[in-house]
Amino acid sequence: MTVQVAINTLVRVICVFGYQAMAVIGGASLISSNISPATAALLAGISAVAQVLQKLAAAFMDDGKLDMDEINAAFAGTTKTQN
Repeated sequence: MTVQVAINTLVRVICVFGYQAMAVIGGASLISSNISPATAALLAGISAVAQVLQKLAAAFMDDGKLDMDEINAAFAGTTKTQN
């Protein structure tokens, strides 16, 4: 994995966190006023990042390397098909 790919992957992980956090902030206020928007956003963001990291780890365990198809599949929520 090149430095450019690693940086791209890190930025994408940060984006996943932000995307999921923003999606939940409004919903948390509708559920209960006792749920802090920051707490809800943090929980949603961490959960989303954990799912992506789990997929990246599983792809890495297969052959000891990550290629762009595997990285893209992890972010897209799919698995790479075997040829």
